[in-house]
Amino acid sequence: MSLPGLRGVLFDKDGTLFGFQQTWAPFAEAVIADLADRGADPGEVAWTLGFDRDRRLYRPDSPVIAETAAEVARLLERFAPDDPPGLAARLDRLAAGIAPVPATDLRAALSPLAAAGLRLGVVTNDSAGAARAHLVRAGVADLFDPVIGYDSGHGGKPDPGPLLAGAAAWGLPPDRIAMVGDSAHDLVAGRAAGMVPVGVLTGPADRAALAPLARAVLPSIADLTDLLEL
Repeated sequence: MSLPGLRGVLFDKDGTLFGFQQTWAPFAEAVIADLADRGADPGEVAWTLGFDRDRRLYRPDSPVIAETAAEVARLLERFAPDDPPGLAARLDRLAAGIAPVPATDLRAALSPLAAAGLRLGVVTNDSAGAARAHLVRAGVADLFDPVIGYDSGHGGKPDPGPLLAGAAAWGLPPDRIAMVGDSAHDLVAGRAAGMVPVGVLTGPADRAALAPLARAVLPSIADLTDLLEL
């Protein structure tokens, strides 16, 4: 299968640009330590995060994989009931401070797309600030505009709102844009927005979970140049 004729690509961030487990295991450990210092039971925090502390892996049903950062904060509020806003702010700082692990050589994978005139953007259920920090740390922030987070005013995936905001920013029709992601939330959002959904296998979901929702499923974003016939 090939998908020529597209003019823009919106990317999910974690599990798509960055390896999910490698990048976000330190976040879970930092959150567990932070809340344990405030009297929470580490095992209960880990369970709420869907994180296996022994294996340093998230369970497939972990809210961290697909939910917005605000929803993760809401789930953890019972461990800090006297200061929910402070908890959300701490979680955002912890997220922004992690060192993202690229899922592939990002510059090598993305530069041909940009050189071919494709617009590139990021739509993530993380905060926009944390997303920009990760892209800067990975040395690829210059390739993406816009960067849209759950807190950018357009909602979070699987709602199509943030994807449509990306299309509007570019002035492109949705059917000329691919939404590339590693989760069902990404692909459902892409389909709802009228975009071309493309799955990648660099996150927790396998091909069987993504294929029914995607026009194509790729090993990683490194395979996009062939798919787009660039």
